[in-house]
Amino acid sequence: MAKTLLSFGHGFSARALARLLIPQGWTIYGTTRKPDKADALRAEGVTPVMWPDGDLSAAFDAATHLLISAGPDAEGDPVLNRYRDQVTAMAPRLEWAGYLSTTGVYGDHQGDWVTEDTALTPSTRRGRMRVEAEADWQSIPGLPLHIFRLAGIYGPGRGPFEKVRQGTARRIVKPGQVFSRIHVDDIAQVLEASINRPNPGSAYNVCDNDPAPPQDVIGYAAELLGLPIPPEVPFDEAEMSPMARSFYAESKRVDNTRIKQELGVCLTYPDYRSGLAALLAETGGA
Repeated sequence: MAKTLLSFGHGFSARALARLLIPQGWTIYGTTRKPDKADALRAEGVTPVMWPDGDLSAAFDAATHLLISAGPDAEGDPVLNRYRDQVTAMAPRLEWAGYLSTTGVYGDHQGDWVTEDTALTPSTRRGRMRVEAEADWQSIPGLPLHIFRLAGIYGPGRGPFEKVRQGTARRIVKPGQVFSRIHVDDIAQVLEASINRPNPGSAYNVCDNDPAPPQDVIGYAAELLGLPIPPEVPFDEAEMSPMARSFYAESKRVDNTRIKQELGVCLTYPDYRSGLAALLAETGGA
């Protein structure tokens, strides 16, 4: 039977999933706000639909699978705010639905480990909005929902190499600070594995095996490029945007056992070293 994915907020992670599904014969509808991006999606084999005013009737009628990448805002979840009735109507006939959330829902654990069973105690406004959005999607009757809590995403075009080359990278040091991260291609393979082995109601941490201090990642990128390692800057002295500073408000190690045991995932990039080395080899770090 033909498979059709309706992808709201068809961005970095969703495009990586599309690269896996389209060769298998899938039809993919992806929403975007930008006309130039619509052209790029069309070139990738995706049927673009402009958000928020495009006509999604054909996509709602055909969809067998649903992916939500669009994040919430102060008004709540943008997809449910606009299309709750349509989503509710299609929910019972969907084979799979995936919501891309964030590990920020767990809040700060001072470097300790969190699992999918850890209480959701977000300490940032963005984290609280994500918890509310997860609950809003869980409230849709009959929706075969799977929640994916993503760590810090990197991949082609999203990595530290450019800043290191430009000399603008900083090794900001906050004692005890660790982040988990994930290569976009591994996000895609986790989503595909879940589509092939659905378990509605599940939540999955999507991260690699090696939580690490952010300054170590910058230092390794410099080593790969053969450039001087940027100097350390104490967190208390660093000039940072409120958004950047908010990331340092939380420190935790995220456990990824469930994606391996339940979904059978073997990460292509199990740590930032393998991921950054592959990026540099494939794209020159672009």
